[in-house]
Amino acid sequence: MFIPSVKSSFMAGLIVVMGHTAASAAAADPALLAAVASPERPASATARDPARHPVEELTFFGITPKMTVIELWPGGGYWTDILGPYLAPSGHYSIALPPADGQENAGVQRFRARIAAEKDRLGTLHETTLGAGHFDIAPPGSADLILTFRNLHNWMGEGYADQALAACFTALKPGGILGIEEHRGRNDVPQDPKGENGYVRQDYAIALAKKAGFVLVGSSEINANPRDTKNWPKGVWTLPPSLAEGEKDRAKYVAIGEADNFVLKFQKPR
Repeated sequence: MFIPSVKSSFMAGLIVVMGHTAASAAAADPALLAAVASPERPASATARDPARHPVEELTFFGITPKMTVIELWPGGGYWTDILGPYLAPSGHYSIALPPADGQENAGVQRFRARIAAEKDRLGTLHETTLGAGHFDIAPPGSADLILTFRNLHNWMGEGYADQALAACFTALKPGGILGIEEHRGRNDVPQDPKGENGYVRQDYAIALAKKAGFVLVGSSEINANPRDTKNWPKGVWTLPPSLAEGEKDRAKYVAIGEADNFVLKFQKPR
């Protein structure tokens, strides 16, 4: 299997590296700062903000309140709690959920119940589906920004990462942005095409997106974690927030923190 070199993936002039700095947060949209600072966000979510850097990451992706935004596989709703109130006044927010008849069904039902209970706060969420046989996530050329957080390994495991990324390319407007956050795999280990340990080599992810037609325009290290050695007994889920080993070595894993994650910004050519 071809795996591109890190050197060839990072051409000078295409990459913009943003650190986790006070300057990047200060440049953020005040409405975005307010959405992140909202006291209505769950405490379990705000506790993860120091590891996830929501203001810096969304600012890096270039979000604005009037955009048409699609979030893919929102999981428990960490980002939905921010994106919903932020986009509700003047934007358009869609969520692409896994097929309700698949293995993600229980999570989908929990998510739907939650957003229904908080409709007044989250605004109108337009639901579509992304999964095997379901790749029409939005009308062609309709989205300004598509976001996916720590999902690429799941699509690899299901065997449709190529189709998922192609669906993003189709749904975006020319010049539209695809933002990908994912657990970063080791460069000295060949990529498992199924991503069974939850880690994806950064160069492998870039190659997948380029295959779909995207151009890499930025990379951020805001969610890097050098303490993550990526050789855990239960893969990335050994670390917080999953802590798959339970109480075994819990303090050790909590001290390491959440996984080392890359943040990549791609553009559909104009």
